[in-house]
Amino acid sequence: MNNFSVNSGFLYGVTAVVIVYVLAQSLFFLARAAKRAKELGIGAAAIRKTIVSSGLFSIAPAVAILLGVITLSKFMGLPLPWLRLSILGALTYELPAATSTATAMNLSLSETITDPKAFAAIAWVMTLGIIPGIFVVLFGLKKMQKGIVSIKAKDPKWGELFMASMFLGMISAFVGMLFSDVRMGLPGFISIAVALVSALIMAVEGLLIKLCKWSWLEQYALPISMLGAMAASIPITALMG
Repeated sequence: MNNFSVNSGFLYGVTAVVIVYVLAQSLFFLARAAKRAKELGIGAAAIRKTIVSSGLFSIAPAVAILLGVITLSKFMGLPLPWLRLSILGALTYELPAATSTATAMNLSLSETITDPKAFAAIAWVMTLGIIPGIFVVLFGLKKMQKGIVSIKAKDPKWGELFMASMFLGMISAFVGMLFSDVRMGLPGFISIAVALVSALIMAVEGLLIKLCKWSWLEQYALPISMLGAMAASIPITALMG
């Protein structure tokens, strides 16, 4: 009998231990930073304001992360997505990595995983795939930053073009996933329609930020576009599915 569960107490326990450790680490450095600020003569009011404002600005990214946790929890349970997205993982990587692996194994994304081997395979892909990025940042970030600064210094226009090309190259990897099911007919265009709605919402937000000077909207543009696209996916799927 298969007693495996993606929401087992053991997985919750492991997740809780790691998250509590990270929170304790954050509180430790927060206390050290506040102490150092006082030594530098910064007033208590300024310290509190900085802490509160930083906490408020973290709400917007947290909404996007929460959406990713909810999406992944449908077939992977809550502990692993909660652990990945709240500690190290990024929504732009974890979700495609998990869904691509599940699709390759012919698993339905609408049903909870019951096979421990399939769960382990997805977890390994999500984990191993992001580790190289850590080492690249650790050992190569300074060199890459110096190179980019050097390019911008020599030719600002070429520097902007270079950065835009890198960004579009990254985005193209995700855009390819949108067109992976177009041979299915009209239902295969659902993801494309949802993405276009999300892009339209983001464009409107960009205009509001630029024309109406709503600078506060910059922190909430991503979660708003994601929530809007998720809401729009319901009628779009009903019409095209």
